[in-house]
Amino acid sequence: MITYEDLLAGLDEVDWANLNHAYGTADDVPGHLRALCGEDEQAQQKAFADLFDHLAHQGHRCQASPYAVPFLARIALAGPRSAREDAVHLLTRLAVDWDEEREIIDGTDIAAWRAEAAENSPEKLLPLFEEDLATEQDEQRRRNLQSTRDWLAAGNPIDARDCSMRSYDTVLAELPTLFTLLDDENPRVRTRTAYLLAWFPELADTSVPLLLGLAAHEQDAVAQATSLVAVGILGTTALAGTLAAWLNAEDGLVRWAAATAIAQTSRSEDAELDAALLDRAVAELAAAAVAPAPVPVTDYHQGDFHGHTAELLLALPPSPTARAAVAACLPSINPWRRAYTAKAVLPDLFPSPLPDPRPEYASLPRPQQQLLYALADLGEGWWNSAGDIGENLTAHGLPATHAELRAYVGLPSEGCRW
Repeated sequence: MITYEDLLAGLDEVDWANLNHAYGTADDVPGHLRALCGEDEQAQQKAFADLFDHLAHQGHRCQASPYAVPFLARIALAGPRSAREDAVHLLTRLAVDWDEEREIIDGTDIAAWRAEAAENSPEKLLPLFEEDLATEQDEQRRRNLQSTRDWLAAGNPIDARDCSMRSYDTVLAELPTLFTLLDDENPRVRTRTAYLLAWFPELADTSVPLLLGLAAHEQDAVAQATSLVAVGILGTTALAGTLAAWLNAEDGLVRWAAATAIAQTSRSEDAELDAALLDRAVAELAAAAVAPAPVPVTDYHQGDFHGHTAELLLALPPSPTARAAVAACLPSINPWRRAYTAKAVLPDLFPSPLPDPRPEYASLPRPQQQLLYALADLGEGWWNSAGDIGENLTAHGLPATHAELRAYVGLPSEGCRW
């Protein structure tokens, strides 16, 4: 039987006081890890929140982040039931940040990440700081440069990507032991593990068959859907035929996940996807676009079901069905992404400027109405979140200001939802 001591073996051997996290020294991390292993669920939740905030603050990993990974992996495997899902969740946060997760349509560009980290490694940066130190005359700047130079000389990172890759690689090293969690009795643990695996293409040869096995036997719709989308991210076009079987699933979220995975594999470079199968997947995504988001949904795209659907459709070859489906998604997309998505689909939905005088809003085709309404319904603070959206609208013969657009679609000047 695994004990508390087994889970935290070696914890006091880490020099936490000389490691940093988002709020300074990491000497509080051992206490939080111990709380995760305790029986007080309220204390567990506070410890998880603190570790999340300190080690993955706003998506950024820090010097102490990789040192916590082995302990979190043990807790995920054999810790208290109430802490194991959170441990897997935090491992994901320590592997990839929010911005990287939003790039899901293209998968994990691990080669680019590693190249960026290598260019900003201590070995690369140390000579630059030594050159500056040799010529700097200001005493305060010299002290600052010397401090950074000594930090780099000890092998410590100062670049965000270098720091992130150290954390990513530590999670990668633990993954072979975590595969067993795909068979865990807790569906939330299975779901979190499937989601975690999606970000590690290095292990795709092992994880894809396991994820397909999970999808084949899973009774929980969210876990099943999460595993299917992970297969689409990690897999190739050769898997599309296998994934097609889930297009007939009774559960709408599972059908959406199968369509998402098939469409995702069409973006791989290994082969060309059968056109009829891609059309079927796009049709399923289009059906999802006009339906309410399932409850619950997967964690992909930070839980923005329609945002994920729209991003994937935009990444596919343009077609009237796909572009109309993007427009149908717009009113339900999180406001911080809505203007970006609308801007991306605007040229397809308005291929030529509207005539002058402008036709009545009610006479426009439905996809055009949906795009304009979704933009008009944005709060003033989100209106130009994708740059000057008014310039884009003007080029298509559309109202150039938020107030004018709201009037055109028939919304009051006050009272927008976001």
